[in-house]
Amino acid sequence: MKHADILSHMPQVESFSTVSNLFKLLADTTRLKIFWILCHREVCILHLAELLALSSPAVSHHIRLLKESNLLVARKDGKEVYYKAADTELCQLLHRAIEETMQLTCPMAKGLDHAEPKDAYMRKIHDYLLENLDQRITTQTLSRTFTMNPTTLKARFKQAYGHSIAAHMQLHRMERATALLKHSDLTVQEISGQVGYASQSKFATVFRQTYGLSPLEYRKKQPT
Repeated sequence: MKHADILSHMPQVESFSTVSNLFKLLADTTRLKIFWILCHREVCILHLAELLALSSPAVSHHIRLLKESNLLVARKDGKEVYYKAADTELCQLLHRAIEETMQLTCPMAKGLDHAEPKDAYMRKIHDYLLENLDQRITTQTLSRTFTMNPTTLKARFKQAYGHSIAAHMQLHRMERATALLKHSDLTVQEISGQVGYASQSKFATVFRQTYGLSPLEYRKKQPT
């Protein structure tokens, strides 16, 4: 193809500028993490801040930028506002592009729940926590069990999985809870115990913070 032909098929400068600005928006690592999380679930700012170990104002800043670019939608429930990725072709394309690019450039990155860190010892600790999801295991207990200084343990776990031990395991607990709500006849109280919550009310609070619904509301919305 001749140079003139290429230029005749080239999109307008404004189109390149729009795409460039979108890429700049997602070039921030924290913002990219937030968008990825919100592609998977509806979350409030407070819970996002807890998951990412950030201040609520810092998360609010990233949320505002994403929302202004029409990548997020919001839903108010009482005093709390929950955010998720917009159900648009653009968001779906960006989500696929992010995950497929990770697969190509970071072969170990298979998503939060199935990550295989290079730190095999952290993977061993991670598997131990999953096997005992119904128990509240403290960092001190882990440090004694695996003979590691608590500060080093917390730092290495976060480096391996990108989240603190508590935040990472809370995600696993919530995902186990949704599976039990969908596929079992266990009561909410029984499920809360199986995912490590001694208090049903605490479990319900965390569940609502994560999904914007109570456990019973979530169960009722499942197809019969």
